[in-house]
Amino acid sequence: MFQQAESIKLSDYEYILPNERIAKFPLEKRDHSKLLHFKDGKIAHQVFYELPSLIPAGSMMVFNNTKVIPARMIFQRTSGAKVELFLLKPLGPSTNINEVMQTRHSVIWECMIGNLKKWKDGEVLKGEIQLGNETLVISAFLLDRESKTVQFEWDSTHAFVDIVEATGEVPLPPYLNRKATAEDKPRYQTVYSKKEGAVAAPTAGLHFTDEVLATLKANGVKEEFLTLHVSAGTFQPIKVSNVTEHEMHSEQVVVDIETIRALTNHQEALIAVGTTSMRSLESLYWYGMMLIQNPTASFAIPKLYPYEYTGPKIARNEAFAAIQAYMENQDIEEITGTTEIFIFPGYEFRVCDGLVTNFHQPSSTLILLVAAFTNQQWRKIYEEALAKGYRFLSYGDSSLLWRHDLI
Repeated sequence: MFQQAESIKLSDYEYILPNERIAKFPLEKRDHSKLLHFKDGKIAHQVFYELPSLIPAGSMMVFNNTKVIPARMIFQRTSGAKVELFLLKPLGPSTNINEVMQTRHSVIWECMIGNLKKWKDGEVLKGEIQLGNETLVISAFLLDRESKTVQFEWDSTHAFVDIVEATGEVPLPPYLNRKATAEDKPRYQTVYSKKEGAVAAPTAGLHFTDEVLATLKANGVKEEFLTLHVSAGTFQPIKVSNVTEHEMHSEQVVVDIETIRALTNHQEALIAVGTTSMRSLESLYWYGMMLIQNPTASFAIPKLYPYEYTGPKIARNEAFAAIQAYMENQDIEEITGTTEIFIFPGYEFRVCDGLVTNFHQPSSTLILLVAAFTNQQWRKIYEEALAKGYRFLSYGDSSLLWRHDLI
């Protein structure tokens, strides 16, 4: 069982992060960031392009191929006042992000709304968009003020992803405290991004280049991709003293059958690229456990399910095999689910042996995850990074961490 909530003091995961250590802009070259290597309690300092030399041949690295959408849309009222709509999660015609991004004519989203008070009931906000030689009008209707539900309509054959790409702004993290520039559009995106739907980047992947990926492959390292659409909830601070009472954000996970087969058959070290990949992989394990107990279980992982489970321990391959069997029996090529999994000290990792990740905010869910993965040695790692001039947060430097009990 996990530590009693009262023994997990949020103050124990606080540290002083000077503002000047927050990387406000990306480095000129992605793979020239610093790389802190933590293994067997020891720390070494390298450069990210040296990562392939640290990954044993035969290992598998799992990447999150979600693609950040320009989720911040600005509309102007006839009075001149601006209303900002930040896309949070789709509500119609589907809750599947990939489907909604390809929808034409009309979609419904839950949004964060800036200047909500100035948006009058019944008022339709309109904006003009230039797509190639075509000028089209997009309209925004406030369906529900309390839940901040907004319907977007446009008279065109273009998909919603085209509308967003043409009008939206890159949703930079709030702690960068600056407006997005033209440079952010390609740089706040991984080179392997593919499936539109994230409103925040899986930042551990920002350091990878085609050259680094090619070297990993040449060195005998396997690569697999899954999708977790990162939500704005990733920036949500913990505001409760009892960490288990923190309201974890739900995020959508999409995985295809070939990736599940690869996970089922893999025996060597498995490295998650980013906390989003780690949360996805650990969530898949628990979904497999659910299927073993109930062959019709839905893919939805509650935040504390891993801590409440009292059944027998199953190897990761068996859990993945259960998902593979379910998909093959149902003739499903791709599964879509949700996860609220909350990883904090006391969690027993079932899938991941290594983690590539950036340096995170104090007293955050991500610090708790790193603390769990390193057997509470996170402070040693962060103090070393601060002492050695590492850059922190989304555009900052990187680390390769190995699980504390890995032999």
